[in-house]
Amino acid sequence: MKLFDVYPHHNIAIERALGSSLWDEKGREYLDMYGGHAVISIGHTHPHYVQRITAQLSSFGFYSNSVHIRIQEELAGRLGEVSGRPDYQLFLCNSGAEANENALKLASFHTGRKQIIAFRRSFHGRTSLAVAATDNPTILAPVNQTDHITFLPFNDDAALEACFQANGDQIAAVIIEGIQGVGGIHVAEDTFLQHIRRLCNHYGALYIADAVQCGYGRSGRFFSHDFAGVPADIYSVAKGMGNGFPIGGILIAPHIQARHSMLGTTFGGNPLACAAALAVLEVMQREALMDNAAKMGSFLQDGIHQLQVMQQVRGRGLMIGFDPPPSLKDLRRNLLFQHHIFTGEAKPSVVRLLPSLALSMAHANRFLEALRAEASKAADPSNTTT
Repeated sequence: MKLFDVYPHHNIAIERALGSSLWDEKGREYLDMYGGHAVISIGHTHPHYVQRITAQLSSFGFYSNSVHIRIQEELAGRLGEVSGRPDYQLFLCNSGAEANENALKLASFHTGRKQIIAFRRSFHGRTSLAVAATDNPTILAPVNQTDHITFLPFNDDAALEACFQANGDQIAAVIIEGIQGVGGIHVAEDTFLQHIRRLCNHYGALYIADAVQCGYGRSGRFFSHDFAGVPADIYSVAKGMGNGFPIGGILIAPHIQARHSMLGTTFGGNPLACAAALAVLEVMQREALMDNAAKMGSFLQDGIHQLQVMQQVRGRGLMIGFDPPPSLKDLRRNLLFQHHIFTGEAKPSVVRLLPSLALSMAHANRFLEALRAEASKAADPSNTTT
């Protein structure tokens, strides 16, 4: 049997990792400025993380949600504390797509309505409802097509107001990323999120904050939506939540009532995943990683801004995007194969940075030095890459 060929690969095989470094099968070291799609939050193979999972595995690795699993309750308590949502409720699942799927389903249960507002360039996952609310027709199968999703322009107050005025009594929820990731690192304006909150209150809809990529401290605050100063009814989380161990969840406001069997999962909240997630929160607190994300993010943005050829430098914390000029169309390839630095992309040509929240000043400087070297090639047309 061979693997189903859906992923375009770099011809690199990673053998081990530590902190913000990766090593391939030839022993070559790479700087990880992408964190495997914003997954690596506390650094690769952090000793406390490894110890936490190992200890849980030596106790027991799995049982179903038909019994009390105390580590789930421990995780809920710690997550409520670190996120600033101690009165919220936690439903655990396995991924960001599942988190958004359950968030949308729960909103429909709670309101008795079917219509969802999403936004242009959004990405919420690849499962049925999540992909329907994702603005990318190329990953939408015919069976996923629905009339229940309305896409509006991002940060467009007038379009949002008009949609609610026309259909407010039918809208179950508004789902929005605090910073669009796959869409190209576009920050939701604070006033726009506040407007969503007001309209959801007025019309009885739920505000779903998709924090799968932009949450868990990446922006310098636990949720990037927190910059707006208004709470969401449901927050979806995953990616950095487990630092590579598959886990996701939704944080649910106290006014939303649960009933048995309305949501469910086999593997969600398994003890190993919970141990991984607890380790992440413990390291985030002990090492003040949200503060580090804010500091390193500002340092990187300032450094990129100084390279005038790099356009539209944007983001918050360690979720950064910028647009290289056409003369640097091979920038990401050169960073990877000449400077041994992993970065991400968003179509058509955005460079995305999503490193570990524990990124060091030395590693940030290493990235900027490589970027300066590449930027000099745009300034000197005779200096071409080979």
